[in-house]
Amino acid sequence: MKKSRTVAVTGLNATDNPGPGVGVLRCLRAAEGADYRLVGLAYDALDPGVYASSIADNVFMIPYPSQGIEAFLSRIEYIHAAVGLDVVIPTLDAELPSFIETEARLAAMGIRCVLPSRAQLDSRAKMHLGELGRRSGLPVPREAVVTTPDELSTVHKKVPYPFFVKGPYYGATLARTYDQALSAYYKALASWGPPIMVQECVDGEEYNVVALGDGQGGLVGAVPMKKMLLTDKGKGWAGITIKDPALIGLASSFMKATRWPGGCEVEVIRDKKGVYQLIEVNPRFPAWVHLSCAAGMNLPHLLVKIAMGQKVDACRDYAVGTMFIRIAFDQTVPFEDFQQFITMGEILRSPDLVAAKAKGAA
Repeated sequence: MKKSRTVAVTGLNATDNPGPGVGVLRCLRAAEGADYRLVGLAYDALDPGVYASSIADNVFMIPYPSQGIEAFLSRIEYIHAAVGLDVVIPTLDAELPSFIETEARLAAMGIRCVLPSRAQLDSRAKMHLGELGRRSGLPVPREAVVTTPDELSTVHKKVPYPFFVKGPYYGATLARTYDQALSAYYKALASWGPPIMVQECVDGEEYNVVALGDGQGGLVGAVPMKKMLLTDKGKGWAGITIKDPALIGLASSFMKATRWPGGCEVEVIRDKKGVYQLIEVNPRFPAWVHLSCAAGMNLPHLLVKIAMGQKVDACRDYAVGTMFIRIAFDQTVPFEDFQQFITMGEILRSPDLVAAKAKGAA
């Protein structure tokens, strides 16, 4: 019999700006021939994915990265003792430095991750996008890093209005005037801290590619998508898989230039001349990653195989014309579940863990 693998996934904040965790867990739940015991790792008791009982067998609270490495490791040790973690898939930008710093200690516990090095993580950061574009041969919009309001007041000489104001992790605000730029600058600074970047607004259509790298410069698989509907925050609310060798080639160039290990999302704009311009590379699977699974290429499942040391062949086939349209609905949950998660930091659904907990309480 195949040994059941316990896989934990972070990022259960499925709001109007959703984290990728729910999508990753849905992919793993749908993986054919796999016997996964799925664990959700949440930072907040109001993360909606905590209460989606069909996607995670058990859910645990973990401390925010700001609480320090030792608090993080202590909590992971507790969870590992409870469920026996085989693989952890972090899905949020801000937590990746903590996972990278503790990767060796997690491995010593028997917990596997597929992570970039700190240098690889930094190489695709927003403030280094121009350099990445030159290394990989990909066009990028004009950009500049600003550290003070005075620099912001003159940055339009290098990057003309309108431009996007971006923090180091999430979010992009379009600014057409200095007043708008200054407001966006302080908002990004308060949310994420420095550095703040401005990036030229390229007129065109947005395309995204979810991709998986083997860490040796190779592309394991990629699924490109055209955004069909955006929220007011610029997040894709609907999209469709397309066939475009140029987009696959773009993802392949990124992998070759960085030797990226694991999942990522490559965001591009197709300008009026038909040229793809690289606007961002997110260092983890996107929230819409389940579209890859629905189109026949289950990238999170392949990531787990890589983490477990299994050989994975490159995938190139996926169904073109597969759509996703996000839906918002009210999820009703027992108040006892919320109470338990607030007070105990866990919701156990696996029968063996529930029985063990009841026995220990008796």
